[in-house]
Amino acid sequence: MKSLVIRYISAFVLRGTVVSFMVLAPGMAAAATGPEEHSTSDPAMSSMMDPDQLLLSSRVFLGRLPAAMPGSQNDTPERIALGKRLYFERGISTHKNQACHDCHLLTEGRAGTDHTPTSKGTIGEFGKRNSPTVINAGFQFAQFWDGRSPDLVDQAKGPVLNPIEMGMKTPMEVMDRLRGIEGYAEAFQRAFPNDPQPMTYDNMAVAIAAFERTLIAPGRFDKYLAGEEDAITEQEKMGLMAFMDHGCVDCHTGVTVGGQLYRKIGVRHALAGNEDVGRYEVTKNEEDRFVFKVPMLRNITRTGPYFHDGKIPTLSGAVHLMGQLQLGLELHPGDTADLVAFLGTLEGNPPPVQE
Repeated sequence: MKSLVIRYISAFVLRGTVVSFMVLAPGMAAAATGPEEHSTSDPAMSSMMDPDQLLLSSRVFLGRLPAAMPGSQNDTPERIALGKRLYFERGISTHKNQACHDCHLLTEGRAGTDHTPTSKGTIGEFGKRNSPTVINAGFQFAQFWDGRSPDLVDQAKGPVLNPIEMGMKTPMEVMDRLRGIEGYAEAFQRAFPNDPQPMTYDNMAVAIAAFERTLIAPGRFDKYLAGEEDAITEQEKMGLMAFMDHGCVDCHTGVTVGGQLYRKIGVRHALAGNEDVGRYEVTKNEEDRFVFKVPMLRNITRTGPYFHDGKIPTLSGAVHLMGQLQLGLELHPGDTADLVAFLGTLEGNPPPVQE
């Protein structure tokens, strides 16, 4: 225990016994205690939680969603409007049957995914990775499961030319399609008034990113972080304590509760049946084999199925499996329920979107 790197310790007193609430360095939580000793599901545990310390540690390691995404300073209403139209535009897929929105659904209050293990593209084939939500995505440090795009603009260029997703051959072919659709020439001119040639593939991506940067969705957890302690329930607070105590926060950190670093899937135990080598495909570095961007947990309760291959249908199953794979923990059923309850506080809706 003395060798553990402890970021934060606050003492709680329960029936005269002093215990420690610890946020451990990555991969260390499992060494601290076994599942029988590590359950926060007992109702008596609620008396252990010092409300001020729990709130403080939440603000330090997680934090409220900002009101604007990085890069939004140049987003004008005209660019956002163009980006929204392009987001729903099926005309820029090979068979004119696939748009960004078909894999990342936003209308009718949906949470930016299509709820399938992997998504079907323009020619009827399925991709190999689960389509993540676009809501809050611009707060992440990189895009795609393997982090191959640094930001939303670069990410927006990929699916259109992906042979399985939208299937267009070249940027020129994409722009020729758009020139043939009424209204786009004028919309690009309004969105990029100082550009002598506004209708470019790069500007298309800039506009889509501008629209996606409007998809900010704070939840009840943000109200809690702002000081409204009653915004989350006692069970949700116990789940939050378990989230920190077990070391989940060491990977799922920052305002997006994830999406800020890379980690190997299967730190303690290998993920059975996984053949996707993850970030290794990008870097060709052996140490990146089976490494993926840590998914953000904002809206995670509404964006199943889970993992990069979408093979885990339920959130409770995903939480339990992550305990085994990443921490070497066999989570107590009560802990799993509390953790899922906490994750529910991260639900949120962006401004309403209609096609």
